[in-house]
Amino acid sequence: MMSKSSPGLLAATRIAFVVPGYAISAWAPLIPHVQAQIGLNPGQLGLALLALGAGSMTTMPMAGGLVGKLGCRRLFAGSGYVIALILPLLALARSAMILALALFVLGLAIGLFSCARNLHGIHTEQTLGRRLMSGFHGFYSMGCILGAGTMSVLMGSGVSPAIAILLVAIAVMIGVTVSTPRITDERNASGPAHAWPRGVVLGIGLLCFVIFMAEGSVLDWSALLLSDHFHLDAARAGLGYVAFAMMMTVGRLSGDALVRRFGDRIILGLGPVIAAFGFGIAILPLHWTLAVAGFALVGAGLANVVPLLYSAVGRQTIMPQNLALAAAGSIGFAGVLTGPAAIGFIAQWTSLATAFAILAGLVLLVALQAPRTTSRA
Repeated sequence: MMSKSSPGLLAATRIAFVVPGYAISAWAPLIPHVQAQIGLNPGQLGLALLALGAGSMTTMPMAGGLVGKLGCRRLFAGSGYVIALILPLLALARSAMILALALFVLGLAIGLFSCARNLHGIHTEQTLGRRLMSGFHGFYSMGCILGAGTMSVLMGSGVSPAIAILLVAIAVMIGVTVSTPRITDERNASGPAHAWPRGVVLGIGLLCFVIFMAEGSVLDWSALLLSDHFHLDAARAGLGYVAFAMMMTVGRLSGDALVRRFGDRIILGLGPVIAAFGFGIAILPLHWTLAVAGFALVGAGLANVVPLLYSAVGRQTIMPQNLALAAAGSIGFAGVLTGPAAIGFIAQWTSLATAFAILAGLVLLVALQAPRTTSRA
């Protein structure tokens, strides 16, 4: 039975997951404006964008130690307010160096914020005695849709990009302020600043690496696959990722109910199989609508894998929760950065379809290993 404080805790946790999705996705519609304002070519823009991932990778390994010393609440609030302050600066950047510096700081804050909100999500699950992590990540996906939608609507209505991103930043600040009082303040000041993953934590991190690699590759390469196979224009080529993102959101919002009904092992075993099947359909050069349906299956299949892996990190006892989540999350996030690049290299030597086929094979390995690995947690 839920306590009187449970509804407030649940609402605050959901807001904590909406906020980072809302913030980071609001940056995407701003990219063409910033590129034109500074006069960057695609190569220069690509180098600047790497700073965002570099910032996150810098802080994620040490985020667990900082949580142990400062507590989730302080780290959550501090990094959340930094995100809100940095967002407007992106629209004001007048050089590639300033843009890269702002993105690096944004990445630093995102890395800390992500660790804090996931640890708090685990705490909320354990406090309420219910499986909730899939739903929390569903709210993150909703935040992504809302953030990109807000910027698109505002700029489409004639609001200047600088004012639009300022309004988004104010909304982020409000979200952080509202949710902070309910964020857990547990800490372990005697723990180390960071720790190398070991045992089941290492296994979970490697599984996260593959899933994040698959997600990042769909984002970066699905449109190119559709345009290469079916010669679609830019608008229709993007439908593959739209279908993927929508089904991932729906899958995560319904994931907690599915887990309660079928259990972790079935979802972790069946989900990646569905995703691999989706990749197989997507690379068949039959019809573009079939390929879009394939990417939708990928989103549905992968939706609940990472949330369940994070829940398993919360149950293991080999490492402290804060250090374990930071370690597993760092390995996983490396998949987002290196995966799409690896797909590009493979595609250059073979073909994009072959690269996605290899990715499907790796996802199938997750189907075999994830139930075994998490059962040891």
